[in-house]
Amino acid sequence: MPDPNAKEFDVVGVGLNATDTVLVVPKFPAYGGKVPFLSETLSPGGQVASAMVACAKLGLRTKYIGTIGSDERGRIQLESLRGSGINLDDVQLRENCPNQSAYIIVDQSTGERTVLWRRPDCLRIAPEEITSGQITSARLLHIDGHDTAAVEHAARIAREHGIPVTVDVDTIYAGFDRVLPLVDYLIASSDFPGRWTGIDDPFEALAHIQEKHGMPVAAMTLGADGALARAQGRYFYSPGFTMNCLDTTGAGDVFHGAFCYSVLQKMPLAQALEFSNAMAALNCTANGARGHIATLDEVRQLIAHGHRRSRPEIAGRAQGA
Repeated sequence: MPDPNAKEFDVVGVGLNATDTVLVVPKFPAYGGKVPFLSETLSPGGQVASAMVACAKLGLRTKYIGTIGSDERGRIQLESLRGSGINLDDVQLRENCPNQSAYIIVDQSTGERTVLWRRPDCLRIAPEEITSGQITSARLLHIDGHDTAAVEHAARIAREHGIPVTVDVDTIYAGFDRVLPLVDYLIASSDFPGRWTGIDDPFEALAHIQEKHGMPVAAMTLGADGALARAQGRYFYSPGFTMNCLDTTGAGDVFHGAFCYSVLQKMPLAQALEFSNAMAALNCTANGARGHIATLDEVRQLIAHGHRRSRPEIAGRAQGA
């Protein structure tokens, strides 16, 4: 059996980063309304970048591939990634191009957030900018769907070399149907399976995606209610954790980083979902996309002593399916 330590990295991520302006308001205003904000923070985030920060925090040898703008927001992002110990050799700094940005309005009363974002075309990654060696240097590949042709290319390289692929997707991307057959672990947002398939029932939507595209695991996050997955013809439901939630920004990204760690640790699926839920929940206890990326000890403590928040109708159906 090949030695996994022969690889230079445990995980490589190809996809988005962003620098967020986080505005905390007492309560989200009604349409056309006006409220004062309580605080304003410039904070690094982005789907794949934040997942890679979580992987690094958990002790994985981590590499990030993406583009970063040459403005102040790009500088903040680079400093954050460097400070996390992530390999950035294949990050491209795009001169005279602003970094992806987001304005995130956090409702203090609930911790829920509304995101307004923009990614300039000058940040786009082309497939030919990703080489085989960049992907095969790692034991696992994590992608999102934004630069669809580029992540398809990366996933195809991984598939050809027997490297598992995890994907974070929350939006319908043109051409993403060519990516899904190359994925081993789909972890989608709560609304993606229904929007992609046109099937309202989440159980049926996951089954349809899995059976059509053939990935071993098809799953979806459910926010505070945890996560639902389908594998080997059965369903797995893992409740979320009840926390004092300050900000849900980045919870899904951290979930994905934790799930990458779980795959590499060969955790059973039920345990992987619980571990990832715990990491996501702990990140919600501080403001920002990387507000509180927890240590292994913190996660173990929450799993051992934390209170779960279950959706009985999903739990019961998963158990009986």
